[in-house]
Order: sequence, then C-alpha cells, then structure tokens
Amino acid sequence: MLNYILLVFVPIALVLELLHAPGVWIFIVSALALLPLASWMGRATEELAARTGSTVGGLLNATFGNAAELIIAGVALAAGKLEVVKASITGSILSNLLLVLGLSIFLGGLRFNTQRFNANSANIMATLLVLSMVAFLLPAFFDLAERTYFRVDPTLPDLDFSHAAAIVLVLVYLANIWFSLRTHRDLVSGRDETHLEDHPATWSVPVSIGVLAAATVGVAVMAEFLVGSLEAATSVLGLSEFFVGIILIPLVGNAAEHFAAIGFAIKNKMDLAVQIAIGSALQIALLVAPLLILLGWIIGRPMNLVFQNPLELAALAASIIATNAVVRDGETNWLEGFLLLGVYVLLGFAFFFTPR
Repeated sequence: MLNYILLVFVPIALVLELLHAPGVWIFIVSALALLPLASWMGRATEELAARTGSTVGGLLNATFGNAAELIIAGVALAAGKLEVVKASITGSILSNLLLVLGLSIFLGGLRFNTQRFNANSANIMATLLVLSMVAFLLPAFFDLAERTYFRVDPTLPDLDFSHAAAIVLVLVYLANIWFSLRTHRDLVSGRDETHLEDHPATWSVPVSIGVLAAATVGVAVMAEFLVGSLEAATSVLGLSEFFVGIILIPLVGNAAEHFAAIGFAIKNKMDLAVQIAIGSALQIALLVAPLLILLGWIIGRPMNLVFQNPLELAALAASIIATNAVVRDGETNWLEGFLLLGVYVLLGFAFFFTPR
C-alpha cells in the first residue's frame, strides 16, 4: 500500500520541475519518488524470476538487483558529478554491510536468541568482499606510487589501470554467478532457498516487463531531477555533495532491499537476509562500479577507481572487516547487529563533519 501512496510524488516532482521550483524541493520530492519506483523495479524482477525458474530467476535477481542505483549513478556520471558517483558506490557498500545487515541481525536477534545461516555461502561472500576491498585499495596505492615513487603524471595510467580492473571485476562477478547458480549451487544454497517457490508469480510476463520498463524510465527521470537539483539542495540544507552521495543516495536507491532483508530476518530467514545484504554489496563492488567505469569511458566522462579520500577507503576496509568477523561462523545474535550499526553511525558522523 505504501508503494502506491508514495507514487504520488512522481507527478509532483514533474510539476515542480516544469514550474522551476526551488531546487531543494525538487531534490526532496524526487528522492521520495525514487523509493516506490525502485521497489516496483524489484517487484517486477521478482515476478519475472518466479516465471522463469530458479536458475534464470537467480540470474535476473543478480542482474537487476541494483539497477536503480546504477541508473542514479549513471545519470550523475553523465552530469560530471564524479565524486558523487564514487561516494554513492562507497555508500551503497557501507549501507548494505553495516546498516541493512546490522538492522537485520539486530531486529532478528531481538526475536530469536541465535540465528543461523549457511556458513559456506557466507564464507564465499566474505572472501569476495576481501577481493572487493583489494580492488578498491589497489588503485589508490597505484596512484600514490606514481606520484611519490615514479614521480609521473598519474592521470592516464590511472584510467588505463581502472579500465583493466573494471574488466577483471566483471569477470569475477560472472564467475561467481556461474559458481552459485550452476557448478556449486548445493554448496551455497541455504535453508531459505525455496523462497521463489513459496511466492509464485501473480503477474503475467507482459505485465512484469511493462512494470519493469515503466519503473526504469521513472527512475531515470527522477534521477535526472535529483542530480540536477543537487547543488541547490546541498546549499540550502547545509550538506556536502559527498555526504549526499555516500549516505542519502544509497538509502534512496536501496530502500526496497533494506526492507526485504529486515523482513526476512524478523521471520528467522537469515539465509535470505544475509544473501540480500552482502550480495547487494558485492554486486555494487563487482558489477555496478566497473560498469560505471566502462560507461564513463564510452560516453567521454572518464572516471577511475582511485578513491583519494582516505576516509572512504578506511570506511570500506572497516565495513568489510566487521562483516567478515560477524558472518564467518554462520550464526548471529542481536549484539553483533548492534555493533555493525554502531560502526555505521560513527562513519555517518565522520562523513557529516567532513569539510565541504
């Protein structure tokens, strides 16, 4: 019901944009409009997945799971907001690993003393998280080596290295999909694997495709409004574009997945909750980020993988280390969730007080 109600913000945003209303109002309303649109994208993808079987359905969910975030970041990239794009990449990983997983474990732990999930699957995802951390740290050290050791202009080598790294990350992502859905499905499947079977499709394929297409167009339009009003909104609200990119935009783009993961945890379906939270973070790191690098290469908005803000790199490392510590044993309690939330709040304060 809430998704229907929030859709009212879509025409409101269109009217505000046509009337050239103050940027802060366009920003707020378009952000609210993105919430139901992203949710409808997820619902349509699930409906298609239920129609196509577990293997193809899993591939659909893996491919379109973060489509809204990719569209929003792509619009920002086309507008030349490179730092906002990089911040949104970092923020999406942080919000999934610390906020979503933390809330899921905390709220689920309040209801159930100890919650268990597939440790094999969690360990594989934890290992991929470490690879993701290396993929984001290495370009920064590569850039630092160029500046201090080789003493050369790092601009071109940074781009070349980032393009190569993006291709490698996409290949790793595809290999993980093949591993999870084909060769080692029994190893990574959990007790909640029958989720698609328990929720049969209620929409026809044409309806699902139509809703997915309409929601995608809506997300693209609202993202255009959001990015276009970003500068005016940050000026009025007293926020930095970096804070908006790393905290607010990921919350808007990931809202549907946030609620889904928390809902499964409260029902003691921790396999699904962990897969949604960590899987979404992995998709951002291994697919969305490299696709944005390659997209920038294609459209003439070159962007590298060098995160020069040490706070971002420290936050990524902290979130991945904390997540690894929590999920390695295949069981959780409410205190572990509370600790993850504590790390997210600390990082949020650090980002908020970062000079504009």
